[in-house]
Amino acid sequence: MVDFDLGDRLQQVRERVHRFIDTEVIPSEEELGHDYEKLEALREELQAKAKKAQVFLPHLPQKLGGLGLNWRQTAVVLEEAGRSLLGPQALNAAAPDEGNMHLLSHVADEEQSTRYLHPLARGEIRSCFAMTEPAPGAGSDPSLLRSVAERKNGKWSINGTKWFITGAEGAAFTIVLVQTLEGPTMFLVDANNPGFSLQRTIPTMDMFMPGGHGQIDFIDCLVDDDAVLGEVGKGFEHAQVRLGPARLTHCMRWLGIAGRSMEIATRYALERDSFGSKLSEHQAIQWMVADSYTEMHAARLMIWHAAWKLDQGERARQETSMTKIFVAETIGRVIDRSLQICGALGVSEDTPLSHFYREARPFRIYDGPSEVHRSSIARRIFREADQT
Repeated sequence: MVDFDLGDRLQQVRERVHRFIDTEVIPSEEELGHDYEKLEALREELQAKAKKAQVFLPHLPQKLGGLGLNWRQTAVVLEEAGRSLLGPQALNAAAPDEGNMHLLSHVADEEQSTRYLHPLARGEIRSCFAMTEPAPGAGSDPSLLRSVAERKNGKWSINGTKWFITGAEGAAFTIVLVQTLEGPTMFLVDANNPGFSLQRTIPTMDMFMPGGHGQIDFIDCLVDDDAVLGEVGKGFEHAQVRLGPARLTHCMRWLGIAGRSMEIATRYALERDSFGSKLSEHQAIQWMVADSYTEMHAARLMIWHAAWKLDQGERARQETSMTKIFVAETIGRVIDRSLQICGALGVSEDTPLSHFYREARPFRIYDGPSEVHRSSIARRIFREADQT
């Protein structure tokens, strides 16, 4: 059964992270403002502070410099870190690097780990994961994969276009999923490879991400056999090592932003007078607060249960899909209610709520749109029913 007791060590880590976010990270939000060019330098500065505060790299084992937390424990820490959009970056536990570290730690060979995983874990470099393609290529349906890799004079030649690749600009390398004669295969490609071309950083409503969301062309991108990550033809299976846990860690981080949004809204409701009483005394406001905290509690329990399943060695595909839908939609509602409670102040830039609103909305799309996850959940239920 899921253990709800945090234990002394986890409680101490949680308190350290909470204190670090309050004293070091949240004050840095004003320093950054909307100058996203400063984000890379600020990220490095905060990571150095996170190492000193002993909150760096919670999700990786101690032999890689991490805190050695399991998934259920990581859920507690990432929710605390997620109270600021800068928090996961500071702890080196943000997408896409966090998911790539997990994938590399399970699939990469020793040489690949030394070259890619170790500097990534130390925060010395960034990375990206290139799977999504422009239509009619792979998006929510990975079977539509059109980018290819073919044998050419003893090397692999990769050709194709990937887009909405988070963190692409400034990444030291990418993990790219393409078709080969043997089937889908993942390759490690250095960003300085002559066949790797970042065409543009795509303008999007969410902007708080080092490297943005890029469009990459692979044009006769030549790599050796040692660039194959895992086995040739096993790309989809290897990708599942990353995708399930990665969508769950997204949920952990975003739940922190939902909680911070409610913190801001409840403080405002306690102070703001309206029609002869405080906003907090109006039933309409009370119901919004109650609904938000109820839904966040349910979201937290879903995250913890799915994380516990991963800790038991299960793939938890059904649980992570259900959790992703519920949490993505919950945090949207919670931020929206928080903004509504704060009224004109909420839509202003005097609080971070409008910023949170813009950044959180795409969560219902990336890592699988809610509609795709609903279909997958239903298909699994019908398969099980058909076998009974």
